[in-house]
Amino acid sequence: MAFKTPISSVYARRIGVLASAAALASLTSLVNAPTAQAAPPTPISAASARAYLATVTPRTEGSTTGYSRDLFPHWSTVSGTCNTRETVLKRDGVNVVQDSSCAAISGSWYSEYDGATWTAASDLDIDHVVALAEAWRSGASSWTTTKRQQFANDLTRPQLIAVTDNVNQAKGDLDPGKWLPPRTAYRCTYARMWVHVKQYWGLSMDSGEKTALVNVLNGC
Repeated sequence: MAFKTPISSVYARRIGVLASAAALASLTSLVNAPTAQAAPPTPISAASARAYLATVTPRTEGSTTGYSRDLFPHWSTVSGTCNTRETVLKRDGVNVVQDSSCAAISGSWYSEYDGATWTAASDLDIDHVVALAEAWRSGASSWTTTKRQQFANDLTRPQLIAVTDNVNQAKGDLDPGKWLPPRTAYRCTYARMWVHVKQYWGLSMDSGEKTALVNVLNGC
């Protein structure tokens, strides 16, 4: 006499198979997922930035006399054949593929400053949020070359970000009193980044710069 498998057992097996398939799919998606960060380090909060600005006494900006980008050596080697620029391109992009020399040969990058998306690394600049010339005028002129090199290659603070090249070139060495990202949704984050970098590196602010930052952060 043949015995039929109880219906409950069939259901149990099916549930087990489905659960295993779901677990496998979840694992596969984790393995194939794009880099989770795809952005610079998180800056200090708006509240912390406002609190710091309340302690800042504006100072007249220094001159660019003696300034040269060569006094801020970049891009430094991070590991192997990868330098700071290539490391930021990898960090800020999605599904970035690099060749044996660490150059990005494919991927996708979203430029937070203007909302454009690019698939060629050549369309991107790595922006120093606090520009090198701005840093020079704000106190870096008295630093050692070693300290300026650390500043120009700072991956720990939100000082470096991959953005559309011509937007970065339009920004130049302007501070927030004269330039803010055209994408208004990013201005709060940008102000937090700026304050974070200036606070950490002990750089001064002029009155127009501070006023602009306060105005942005009060709206965050």
